[in-house]
Amino acid sequence: MEHKHTAGHAAALFTILLWGTTFISTKLLLVDFQPVEILFFRFALGFAALLLACPHALRGTGARRELTFAAAGLCGICLYYLLENIALTYTMASNVGVIVSAAPFFTAVLSRLFMKREEKLSASFFAGFATAMVGICLISFPGEGMELDLRGDLLALAAAAVWACYSVLTRKISAYGYSTILTTRRIFFYGILFMIPALFLFDFHLRASRFTEPANLANLLFLGLGASALCFVTWNFAVKVLGAVKTSVYIYMVPVITVITSALVLHERLTPLAGAGVVLTLAGLLLSQRRYCH
Repeated sequence: MEHKHTAGHAAALFTILLWGTTFISTKLLLVDFQPVEILFFRFALGFAALLLACPHALRGTGARRELTFAAAGLCGICLYYLLENIALTYTMASNVGVIVSAAPFFTAVLSRLFMKREEKLSASFFAGFATAMVGICLISFPGEGMELDLRGDLLALAAAAVWACYSVLTRKISAYGYSTILTTRRIFFYGILFMIPALFLFDFHLRASRFTEPANLANLLFLGLGASALCFVTWNFAVKVLGAVKTSVYIYMVPVITVITSALVLHERLTPLAGAGVVLTLAGLLLSQRRYCH
């Protein structure tokens, strides 16, 4: 059991290391692609990769379980990423990265309301959350020459709440006992299905010429194969092993990774306040996990 929990923590950490850089790839793709186009191409690639990795069918689900898969696809694939990608058109990548880090708090509340078997919340969890959120505020505090756009920040906060719903749903799905790859692929299927109406609403175009640009192709492959196909499997595995609350706390690391990579790749300014925020955010992560890591 100890070995399995270690594997769960390693999977969550690996996932967050990759997810923390996805804001950068998405921001770069927004030059040539609409938010909904990035979303569709990313998860279509991810679905194809999972189908190739495990071509077996998921059987014996039933209507009730299919509804749970559909809800997970709607929340974790369609709504979350649509909100996040649109938020990136209004505000900086670093802002979006830090605001979605409120997801662990929403996850904890929903888990206690709907998943009674989920672990109880300790004082250290709330102390860690408070510490991390102070750090997050310092990271996102607009300095001289930086702009704060309320539209983008509110969309990012809504994305965090939607992700919490996804976390609770995947915890429920993990109890079904199916293969993680097969359940992730089913969630992707429903997520893509729910995207289809958005394709017509948000001016979707194929425009194959955009894929001939090496940078566009590289970023889409990273998002589709790495950050989607691989990372959703490792994240769902972590949720299965550790639970929704323990796993979601790793999201606190997203702003640290995002702010550093934003400074290196997008040349977004890293202020002294942001540096202090990084330290506090990591401290919040360690404090929140203190009770869970034994």
